[in-house]
Amino acid sequence: MFLKDYIGTVVKSTKSLLKGMKLTGHYFIHQEKILTEEYPDNRDTLVMFDRFKGEVTMPHDENNEHRCTGCQACEIACPNGTIKIITKQELQPDGKKKKALDTFVYHLELCTLCNMCISACPSDAIKMGQTFEHSVYDKRQLKKSLNKPGSKLMEGVE
Repeated sequence: MFLKDYIGTVVKSTKSLLKGMKLTGHYFIHQEKILTEEYPDNRDTLVMFDRFKGEVTMPHDENNEHRCTGCQACEIACPNGTIKIITKQELQPDGKKKKALDTFVYHLELCTLCNMCISACPSDAIKMGQTFEHSVYDKRQLKKSLNKPGSKLMEGVE
């Protein structure tokens, strides 16, 4: 029984291989019909679908303000530790101390693009970006700080 199943698998695999080779050979001989797409040369103007998930981004407005309160809900929701929120204590005008975002560290090399951090964020501070090219030679380039230098929390966001 085992030998019969083994030979049947080999025959079926060989048929499949020859079928693929026949198709490849056909397109090798008849090159006027090209089926492959070129890599996009219009990377700067290319707009991906709205549902495309490229990487986590933190939008800032024209005043370099963001919506992240440093609540760490995204960090907790992330299944593999892609996000690390570093907070600091800021002194408010009324003399009270309040937790605020110091650095939003995002490890793109660990991200599975599951969108759980975006769903967990109560202030809609992070979004999925449209970037699709992430290959680099140095893995350290995939560690990003999402909040811009000197940025602060928007007025009215709690």
